[in-house]
Amino acid sequence: MQTFKERLASLWPGERQAKIAADIDMTMAGFSRIWHDGGLPKAETLKRIKELKGCSIDWLLTGEGEPFPVQAVEPAHDTLGNPVNADDFVYVPRYAIEAAAGYGSLVNNEEPLFTMAFRKDWINSMINPEVRGLSVISVKGDSMEGVLNDGDTILVQQMNNIRRDGLYVLRINDNLLVKRLQLMPGNVVNVISANDAYPAFQIQLGAMGEDGQIIGKVLWFGRYL
Repeated sequence: MQTFKERLASLWPGERQAKIAADIDMTMAGFSRIWHDGGLPKAETLKRIKELKGCSIDWLLTGEGEPFPVQAVEPAHDTLGNPVNADDFVYVPRYAIEAAAGYGSLVNNEEPLFTMAFRKDWINSMINPEVRGLSVISVKGDSMEGVLNDGDTILVQQMNNIRRDGLYVLRINDNLLVKRLQLMPGNVVNVISANDAYPAFQIQLGAMGEDGQIIGKVLWFGRYL
């Protein structure tokens, strides 16, 4: 049977001791007593491990039983109490990234804040044949004021080309921008702001190199009133 240390290590495969200790809020001195001296953590640390990894505390302490017991899933309901089939929805990650001040890619290895649910049939009607590459981010600034306002939430389908004119997220140097893109002859794209204070400019598809790229198409937006 595995030791406690081996069971703990199996929950963080390949990770260093310092990473595990930081994740479970332990000092290296306290963690060393577990890792090297065969000690056991306190109850609050065991609860922290369970919250992070979803494992059974009984299994973690004794090695008996299933590491990840199957739990009954509570049925989902809408805000009026009506039953909802969770399989009817697509769950899209919401990232703490803003289009107009970004990091060079849509997700940039960020962990999502949470997920947002969209009806699967509604998503499929827009992006047939498959649901893929969806992310939710927010808009920053006033360059698209009147179309997309500061603080709006946008649903973006990741793609690196332009199939037709529309609203897109693109990267120029180290900035993420949301703009209206208009495809012109010669693989030229007009980059247009809704606010006249921001002049339009052009980019040449295929010639941007590391200076820029198309990130994705805006499919939907939401706004607080």
